[in-house]
Amino acid sequence: MKKKVTSFLYAALLAAILLTIVFIVNLISAVAGLLGMLHPYAGAVFILFSAVIFIATLVTGIPLFSLPKRPELPEHENSKEMGAYAAWLASRLPGHSMHPEPLRKENELRWVRTNMKFLEVDSLNITKQIATRNFFVGAFAQNTSYGTTTSLLNILKVIWNIYTIHNRDKNLREFIMLVRSVYDCLPLSDFKKEDIPAHIKPIIQSSFSNTLSTLLPGGNLLTPFFLNLFLAGSTNTYLTNLAGIIATRHCQLLTKEDKKEIIQQSMFEASFMLKEIVRECNPIISVTISNAVKKAGIESLDTVQSPTSGSGLAQDIVSHLASSLKNILKEKES
Repeated sequence: MKKKVTSFLYAALLAAILLTIVFIVNLISAVAGLLGMLHPYAGAVFILFSAVIFIATLVTGIPLFSLPKRPELPEHENSKEMGAYAAWLASRLPGHSMHPEPLRKENELRWVRTNMKFLEVDSLNITKQIATRNFFVGAFAQNTSYGTTTSLLNILKVIWNIYTIHNRDKNLREFIMLVRSVYDCLPLSDFKKEDIPAHIKPIIQSSFSNTLSTLLPGGNLLTPFFLNLFLAGSTNTYLTNLAGIIATRHCQLLTKEDKKEIIQQSMFEASFMLKEIVRECNPIISVTISNAVKKAGIESLDTVQSPTSGSGLAQDIVSHLASSLKNILKEKES
């Protein structure tokens, strides 16, 4: 089935390209004919100018979409292909500013390994920074088109930043392949119900962490609301962490590794990073929402009318109670 669908898509793409070329040629011919009526050489000049534009587009587009030549990935570190592959990586990787040997040595593999360690630290910092943003996006803009779009763009930004720091020469097609590889490793891309509990566990543990339980007093009517925010933010953060770590693993492959091993290792690191981010974000979001709730409560109490000479006993009691509650909330706020 997959082979038939692929063949159909390629045929449809070729048909679309052919129709586009025919349409453009006819349009250029028609415009050249109109210009030729104004001046004998105007039509020929327009056709020549159009041809130059198309050739320039083709020349600049081929390097953009063509994949760079890549040596075969070695089976293991002792493979004979490792030397050529390490030399290719050394030519592709930007030298890190903190590398103790900024100039590439004859033993490229050792230089590559050291350089990758520094680049991995940068990649994890980038991932954590953007994943923290996605925590608040998921918490406050959950189930909205804005929140979904922003989260997706942030994940793509993580992958792009990791790709750029690992490649001196950028290639659009290579980046698209990296995005596809990361997507294939994310949960639900290839749904397997037996894998879901492993992904859900760190999200639940972080959302119901000890830090959170100390911030939410028992019996608080807003507790379900808080938990919903933390759960949505943790899910967003976990996916961002996973995408960043998987992208780093793909950019730093030295030997052929099973996809499942990459996923398992990335899940472990993403869970650890998730706990750190949630531990930092929980107090911020809890205090922010608590202050907002207190402020909203005080403002609602301000709407209670003061007793007048013609008001009854009930109005006097309500006004006195509202004034007392307002003073209590202000004392707690201070």
